[in-house]
Amino acid sequence: MLNSKELRKYDIEIVQLENKHYDFEFEGGEAFFAALDQELIRKGAFRAKVGLDKSSTMIQLSFDIEGTYELICDRSLDPFDEPFRAKEKMILKFGDRNEVLSDEIEIITWETTTINVARYLFDFIGLTVPMKKLHPRFRKPEEEEEEEEDQTLVYSSAKPDEETEPEVDPRWAALQQLKNGRSKDQ
Repeated sequence: MLNSKELRKYDIEIVQLENKHYDFEFEGGEAFFAALDQELIRKGAFRAKVGLDKSSTMIQLSFDIEGTYELICDRSLDPFDEPFRAKEKMILKFGDRNEVLSDEIEIITWETTTINVARYLFDFIGLTVPMKKLHPRFRKPEEEEEEEEDQTLVYSSAKPDEETEPEVDPRWAALQQLKNGRSKDQ
């Protein structure tokens, strides 16, 4: 996957970097998404600012990615452009072997000379793809959605009147009386 000439544009040579902060900028388009051989995003464009903080034991990467990608509407099957923005962080710790510890932390070997940020860029862009892909013409205005959410919260958080006792099923009441009667006898 990372042997592609297109994806080599996203290489950062870390072996020559001193222990301090660096800023990098990357751009990508359809060639980027095609080079990754994936089905999630076919068309799109983005600009990314990557901050790199190198120390003797780790590299901290901060990503600020902005752009648009083409999605297919789940309702009408019409293509539409969806804007996105992602801000994420990644930590690469130096160690004896390559290992993924979590979504945000990986171990890279001390001998690593280059890191390729293409996979991180794609993963962070992919996280912004909505599960429900609706063309903007099918979306409710944000104000209406907020009003509906507020109403739902009012109804869901409403408490029953504390002075009135809840209705008890007569069968449970009879069982409760039997239970209370036995405990008094004993």
